[in-house]
Amino acid sequence: MPFANFKVPAGTLDEKQKETIVTRTTELYVEIYGERARPNTMVLVEEVTDGGWGIGGTVLTLAMLQQPTED
Repeated sequence: MPFANFKVPAGTLDEKQKETIVTRTTELYVEIYGERARPNTMVLVEEVTDGGWGIGGTVLTLAMLQQPTED
């Protein structure tokens, strides 16, 4: 069974955006494996609480992620 797990900061996606992730991910698996994958594809969108994850030993918050990037 194809499976995809997306972890996103809580409160950053609305229901339509989550639906888009599920739909487009399913379509990608169907494109790769054929129609037989559609009924068996599971896509999980998990919302992680603010400050509940990090990269490189640094805890990340939504405020940090929303800061403009330097060019």
